[in-house]
Amino acid sequence: MLVTGGTGVLGSRVVECLGSGGVEALTLSRGGRPGTVRGDLLTGEGLDRAVEGVDTIVHCASNPFRKSRQTDVGGTERLLGAAARTGVSHVIYISIVGIDRAQSYPYYRVKLETEHVIENSPVPHTILRATQFHDFVLGMVRLLEKPPVMLVPRGFLGQSVDVGEVAARLVELALSEPAGRAPDMGGPEVRTLAGAARAYLGVTGRRRRIFEVPVPGKTARAFREGALICPDGTHGSVSWEEFLRERWNPATGRIPSAYDRIE
Repeated sequence: MLVTGGTGVLGSRVVECLGSGGVEALTLSRGGRPGTVRGDLLTGEGLDRAVEGVDTIVHCASNPFRKSRQTDVGGTERLLGAAARTGVSHVIYISIVGIDRAQSYPYYRVKLETEHVIENSPVPHTILRATQFHDFVLGMVRLLEKPPVMLVPRGFLGQSVDVGEVAARLVELALSEPAGRAPDMGGPEVRTLAGAARAYLGVTGRRRRIFEVPVPGKTARAFREGALICPDGTHGSVSWEEFLRERWNPATGRIPSAYDRIE
């Protein structure tokens, strides 16, 4: 099995989960570092060789910050082309809940276009949309707490989920038959960003005043209207507070995020 984005926050957990289940997982790497398979999604170089003999691909590679369309849309087109040529029988793609309801956000338009590329490919596929990871929300809250007063967007609804549970679900789907669009996956509870910030302050014992501020625009309205939640989807079991308490380090007074190691 081949994992793209296998050194990232989610992909690395997928590789671990596969390994613990006795499944050999190869990680696609542009640089071909030791222990990986060389292949470049941006240029297509080495992809045919990387996917040769591979039956299933778990596609986690993405870049929301730079060259998003080239990486996500173009890279997926090149990957699927190689997969079709070499006989790959299943591609599993991780997407995001709400990308069709918040298309005013550019990265979400890119993810939605990538889904369409996969759906129109001859390679059998499974697409899983997940809500934002607890680690991502943690990063946001840590940024918001830096000033003496926390200014939090008013009414933003979220349903954050544990990245390990999403990885386990991807592995479950990868070891099953192609399912097309799988049920969306979110965390066990829906709350506002302000509520998440208050829970963070409670676990860490910090004192900050929180002011919820109105945010204009289509994207903010979509977030307030619940674009980022999936109350009828498949739910993880690890709550936001459980995640915070597990990560809390009293010695450092800090809750680390999985994104710290890739910044």
